[in-house]
Order: sequence, then C-alpha cells, then structure tokens
Amino acid sequence: MVSWLGYGNSAQVSIVLEDEETREKVPVLADEEPKETQHLFYDGESVTGKVNIKLKQEGKKLEHQGIRIEFLGLIEIYYDRGNHYEFVKLDKDLARPGDLSESCSFPFEFLKVVKQYESYSGRNVRLRYFLKVTICRRLVDIIHEKGLVVHQLSSYPETNSPLKMEVGIEDCLHIEFEYNRSKYHLNDVIVGKIYFILVRIKIKHMELSIIKRETTGSGPNTYNENEQISRFEIMDGAPVRGESIPIRLFLSAYDLTPTMKDVNKKFSVRYYLNLVLVDEEDRRYFKQQEITLWRKSPTSLKPENRGVAALENMRT
Repeated sequence: MVSWLGYGNSAQVSIVLEDEETREKVPVLADEEPKETQHLFYDGESVTGKVNIKLKQEGKKLEHQGIRIEFLGLIEIYYDRGNHYEFVKLDKDLARPGDLSESCSFPFEFLKVVKQYESYSGRNVRLRYFLKVTICRRLVDIIHEKGLVVHQLSSYPETNSPLKMEVGIEDCLHIEFEYNRSKYHLNDVIVGKIYFILVRIKIKHMELSIIKRETTGSGPNTYNENEQISRFEIMDGAPVRGESIPIRLFLSAYDLTPTMKDVNKKFSVRYYLNLVLVDEEDRRYFKQQEITLWRKSPTSLKPENRGVAALENMRT
C-alpha cells in the first residue's frame, strides 16, 4: 500500500568510495561466517567518493525534501539498545528539496577525518564507523549505509620492561616465570621461561592461555565479560626442581585487537596471560598478568599516512 501511494523505496542508493578498487578490505570482527569485509581507513585520512541514486522507474519523478550524507562514529552497548552514543558526526547536503526525474550521482568528501578510536565488535559492545545517505521524504525516508573499518596505529613503546612473576604455596611450590616484554604488537611473539624453584606437589600438567576481558559500564553497573582467546598445554608430566620450560606464543594466529582503555568512557578491552597448573588431584593453581597489545604500522601503508602512527602515540 505504501509503495502504491508513492512513498515506497522507489530508488536504489549505493555509495562508492573514490579508491574502492585499491583500498584494502579487512574482516569485520563478528561471530557470523563467512565474515563480512569492509574498507580500511586510518585516523586523519579523508573519506571521499560518490553517491549513486538509481530510480526504479526511469521518468517517474522522485519527490524529496533534501538529500544528505553523514559520516558517523557510534558506540552500541547491547544491553542498552535504546541508547547509541555518537562520538563523531559530520554531514554534507547533497541536494536541496526538489524532484529527481532520472538516475544521478553526487560527489562527496570528508577531509582529514579524525577517527580517534579503533573499530571493535565484542560480546556486549560494538564501536563502528559508517556512511549514511538519507533521501528525506514526507512519510518514509530512503536510507542507505556503508560500513567502514578504522585501525588505530601506535609507535614502539618507549619503555617495555620484562614481566617477572611468582607462583607459590608455602613449603610446597615455588615457580618463577618471566616474559621478555610487557607490551606486544598484534603480530609479535611472546617469548618466556618458567623456572621450578621448589616442587613438593605432584603437578599433572601446565597450560597457558590468553584471556580477553571486555568491560562495559561504570561503578555498580560495571559488567565484565571474559573470553578465552587461546589455550595450549606447555607441560605434561611432573617437573623437577631446577627445571625450566621455554615459551613461544605467536600472536598473529589469533583475532586480537589493541588494548583499549576507557573508550569514550563507555568500555575497555584488556588482555591477560593466564598460567594454570593442575595437580594429580585436579586442584588448579593459577597466576594472571596483564599485557598491553598495540597495532604496528603496516609496511604497505602509504607514505602520506605514516605520520598517523606518531600522532596516535602522542595522544596516548
């Protein structure tokens, strides 16, 4: 009935980026398979292209109250679906109120757009960027969106001290473990060693895992969601005093994001190395240590964008 009255979706809208054919596309972090891919942008890059509007019936006029395009950055917390938090909103008018009598295209550009946060899709929260075209009409607007992915780059940390920790039970167990650094880029390798100083309980096996902790809300409304990203056994059988076990963990094998702290005062994402020992009575002893993950500038990044990493490092 709405379409018969002339208020239906009488036009097909598409957004084409200026460098769509050459710009890198990356998977969107989501549970769906196959994963959707979107074009990748960095902080400070311009977003340009054109909006194509194809009339479904050529020659039949499309009345509108104006056409606009917006560049939006949005945080969505799933348990608070009624509220979306905009942290970026830029808009451009493409056409004044009037009629479209034929298919047409409108160029657009958002120059040197500040994109201060990394795109993220987690268990309870999503941070996304997208372009939104609206053809304003009397009853039903025609809306089309195109998602974009943003990666935040960092420089090498100025300080990156080794991690040293101990696990102990008085007169029964004393273990020291050491990792080569406390901060790692997403394609890095965690190298470490575990030393058995005192072993008077029968240990059956030992495992190391990476835990991602997603925190949303604040104060009494804080909610933590832990997700085990990886787990592997590093020892099977009883160790002896003085023994040491090497560790090598390749981070590139996992879907990881940079560490995110208090993003727009809405959520945080932190990572932990979790060492677990299990004795012959299936009692578990564990030690957890936070590590910082950051995104290294890719070698394929265009020269004019290499300054982005330095800019981001200054912010943090």
